[in-house]
Amino acid sequence: MSSRTPPGTTGQAVARHGWPQALVTVVAGLVAMWVVAALGLWAAGAADLPDNAFPRVVTATVVTAVGGALELSGDAGGFADTDAGLTVLPLSVTLTGALVIARGFLRPLRHRAFTGTPELAGWAGRIAVLWLLALLGSAFAARQTFEVSLGEGVLDDLGDLFGVTPTVGFTTDVPLTVLFGLLWLAGVLVTALLVSRGAPLPGRLLRLRTSVRPAAYAMVALLLAYVVVGLVVGLVVAATRGHPADTFAVLLLGLPNLAWLALTVGLGASWDGRVEGPFGLPMPQVLDEVLRGPDVSTLNVGTLAEHDGRMWWLVVVAAVLLLAAGFVLASRSPSRVPAWLHAVHMAVALALTVLVIGLVGRISAHYGLSVLGIGDLGGGLSGRLFLRPRPWSAAGLALLWGFVAGFLGASLARWAGRRGGRSPARSG
Repeated sequence: MSSRTPPGTTGQAVARHGWPQALVTVVAGLVAMWVVAALGLWAAGAADLPDNAFPRVVTATVVTAVGGALELSGDAGGFADTDAGLTVLPLSVTLTGALVIARGFLRPLRHRAFTGTPELAGWAGRIAVLWLLALLGSAFAARQTFEVSLGEGVLDDLGDLFGVTPTVGFTTDVPLTVLFGLLWLAGVLVTALLVSRGAPLPGRLLRLRTSVRPAAYAMVALLLAYVVVGLVVGLVVAATRGHPADTFAVLLLGLPNLAWLALTVGLGASWDGRVEGPFGLPMPQVLDEVLRGPDVSTLNVGTLAEHDGRMWWLVVVAAVLLLAAGFVLASRSPSRVPAWLHAVHMAVALALTVLVIGLVGRISAHYGLSVLGIGDLGGGLSGRLFLRPRPWSAAGLALLWGFVAGFLGASLARWAGRRGGRSPARSG
């Protein structure tokens, strides 16, 4: 081995991680997100938006996918008033960007047993600087204004009388977009380091290889498994229920939103929500049926099963996939770790995962228009949609499920190890 070869490389060449590699990582992530967002919005019919607005709407979708803040605005002249707001993360776009950027970040670090903190910070810093520039460019590009038709009836007559031409548009809150976009990138890079067995850690963090990495990997595997199951279900729906374009729009923009909601509901968690007006939740239809009512509705496996008894399968899917996650956690941990400690790691990791799902999975949207104080009048020009979790009860249920699944998974891993005549778990 050459005297210049860093420790742990066993004579292999160390991949470069300079500015060109950082640029490729950032551009690849942005392009992947833009393509997924464009396909989803195209399937939803956004390609027909006026004034060649489609590229700016796609860019705005990418901005929101990394936590960026959009500001909706309306203008209807001196005789009218508009009000609008939207808070939602298109998690299909978010997940795509996270996977691509994480892969680009980890690629130069492969086949390394150790890395120094300055080297790792320098590599992450290059990506962060270029990501910051990309955020700024996207934030300033995501701006558009649309005219809103008043439809027919009283509002249309008032609009003609007073010359009211309402508009609604969006701009980006640049400081908040930069802040949340950088926090999103930091979360992606830290998660990538924690999950990847082949990525090196600085010396002070090596203890995380046996305590945190197996649990982090199990949770990421669980979330991705739910996305895969949701994708299969979505493709079946697209092939058998009609309206495939609508289904593909949901898959390309919000598949993890639905899949991870199903995870929490399968654990027994409840969400509060309401749908009124033109807004709706297109897939599955049972969500819209539960939430569309005169008052705030409770969304859980019981209320869903009142409309469709097959929703009880969410509990079965949760039990099976959590047991598999517990098995994975134990299989990637040192064999000396006792089963009860596996259970504790699984419980804490699942509770944190459920809290994150509640944070990124909430939805809020509203729009209203009035002329001389007269609003909507049945014209479908106002509506409201929101969905928010009950986080602490969900976290408590996750602790219980995680402890049981972690203990059973550890027992299953040790039984499988004895049957195979080998140690059931490895470090790292």
